[in-house]
Amino acid sequence: MAKACYKPPMIAEFGHLALILAFILSLLQAVLPLVGAQRGSPALMQLGSRAAIASFALIAVSFIAITFIFIQSDFSVKLAAFNSHTQKPLLYKITGVWGNHEGSLLLWILILALFGALAALFGRGLPATLKARALSVQAMICAGFLAFLLFTSNPFERLDIVPAEGAGLNPLLQDIGLAIHPPLLYIGYVGFSLSFSFAVAALIEGRVDAVWARWLRPWVLLAWSFLTLGITVGSIWAYYELGWGGWWMWDPVENVSFMPWLLGTALLHSIMVLGTRHAMASWTVLLAIATFSLSLIGTFVVRSGVLVSVHSFAVDPARGVVILGLILAMSGGALGLYALRAASLKSSIAVPALSREGGLAMNNLLLIVASVTVFLGTFYPLFMDAMTGEKISVGKPYFDLTFTPIMCVLILFMGAAPLMRWRGINGAVLRAALLKAFTGAALISVLFVIFGKNILGALAMGLAAYLAISTLLAFARKAKLAGSARRLPAASFGFLIAHLGMAVFIVGASSMSVWAREDIAQINIGEQISAGGYDFTLESVTPGQIENYQYLAAQISMSQEGKNLGTLSSERRYYPARDMFTSEAGFKLGINTTLFAAIADGTPQDGFVMRAYYHPLVSWIWAGAFMMALAGFVSLCDRRFRAISAIGGREDET
Repeated sequence: MAKACYKPPMIAEFGHLALILAFILSLLQAVLPLVGAQRGSPALMQLGSRAAIASFALIAVSFIAITFIFIQSDFSVKLAAFNSHTQKPLLYKITGVWGNHEGSLLLWILILALFGALAALFGRGLPATLKARALSVQAMICAGFLAFLLFTSNPFERLDIVPAEGAGLNPLLQDIGLAIHPPLLYIGYVGFSLSFSFAVAALIEGRVDAVWARWLRPWVLLAWSFLTLGITVGSIWAYYELGWGGWWMWDPVENVSFMPWLLGTALLHSIMVLGTRHAMASWTVLLAIATFSLSLIGTFVVRSGVLVSVHSFAVDPARGVVILGLILAMSGGALGLYALRAASLKSSIAVPALSREGGLAMNNLLLIVASVTVFLGTFYPLFMDAMTGEKISVGKPYFDLTFTPIMCVLILFMGAAPLMRWRGINGAVLRAALLKAFTGAALISVLFVIFGKNILGALAMGLAAYLAISTLLAFARKAKLAGSARRLPAASFGFLIAHLGMAVFIVGASSMSVWAREDIAQINIGEQISAGGYDFTLESVTPGQIENYQYLAAQISMSQEGKNLGTLSSERRYYPARDMFTSEAGFKLGINTTLFAAIADGTPQDGFVMRAYYHPLVSWIWAGAFMMALAGFVSLCDRRFRAISAIGGREDET
């Protein structure tokens, strides 16, 4: 029954007003510091820092207001009525705030404003004009998305007739993953806005130097680390929630988060070369622009409906056109400025091919080629549909054929580059180190050919061994140059953890690709299916109801050659508020072997559809990814990143 006489509190209007004030303040921040930098006015330049902090505070107030509306189940606000329910647990009421287009965009803008405020607070050692111009560019981005939010996607829109109950959150989003995955991903996505803003500011000034690179490097590292965490948590969430038994499916929205990660990795290495060797300035600026531009494209994809995905927030082409216009204005403007100023950024310092900086440059080139490959595989079906009306699908076979070989070559350079020295190499030392790495890789490959009985799998394991051995040799060399491993900076330990993490990841991904097994069948209680030498028996199916859904709970016993290995629990859930079914998988996660099973449709009379999976070393995929993210945070502990006053000092070449 509708609450026709309901008088809601004014929290929504208060939150809406805060957004309007933040928009006005962002417009002032976008213009006045830029004018101040041009005229040399300290007062106008300082206004940028104050406005950035105040804008963040106002947007935070707005976000707190919409969160309170969800917690209180104020269904006079359209967003809460369409995405919440009184019977939802408190956690899902809170996470429901960003489980939709409007709320997630507000979270996106909040993080964008946060990075602007952090730049204002921690950029005291920067040249005043560079900082003012960067904060102006950051404000332009913020103002653009605030305008989009206010005029097309107002999260505080009221309903004329207040429903007695909300529609509830999408059941697939009623999971702890929603509390973790989007915020982590957005910090990564939006964190690259800072490198974009400082790249544009440097282009306006016509100068990119080591000071710029050393100040910006920890921010790039922070964004990259959070993006790595966000993608990893999203992979785990999809693995157990969607019930399709995979850790990556080359979904379009997965791809648009992966592309900024690839270019962000290239940017991270490029900015290190610029800070150390004063080289690759033009390349670094272009990567900074391209990385955030791909993040914006990801925002467009999930909100425009141009690509069909389980991750999409909205399917409104009209709003998608507005976002596309913002992307063209921001990225197009930055690239146009780059075209005008790129010649002035060219460094006179040569980059020898056989040097560490040369190896890193080749790594970057391969990362860009890999990103282009993913881009084509993701958007080619869209282009074909727009041009010819033909519907085509690009999936795993394409990426296996194109992306995998590129990554294999990349791993070879990834292992070799750290063994080289800045400005040149000692050929004998490099050959000796590579001989050790390739010998170890060959031995591992032979062992896996014998015991794994798969040549491709054996080669992949050899590649992982090569990377691990070469990484350890490079770290040992760094320790020797420093006199002791304890005297190495934190960034050196970050390098060690990141590259070993990639090796661990390769082991897990290769094992899943080569040795994973699965089976699916419709079976009755007491019957079984098998996968990878393991038997899965459907022991019982019990109905029940809890919180805001009904369920059928299945108990599935596992065994191998008659030996009992325990029981898995899987549920088939029905959410009345959404009239939607979901499958909750059960899995036994192990270091070496993961067993996974889930039930789907069925009845006690006709039997139930059940899927079973044998996944060797799947946990190594996430362990390797978490190691890479951890490496970023370890590197951020480097004392050189905290020494703002020493911003112009040289990098430790170890």
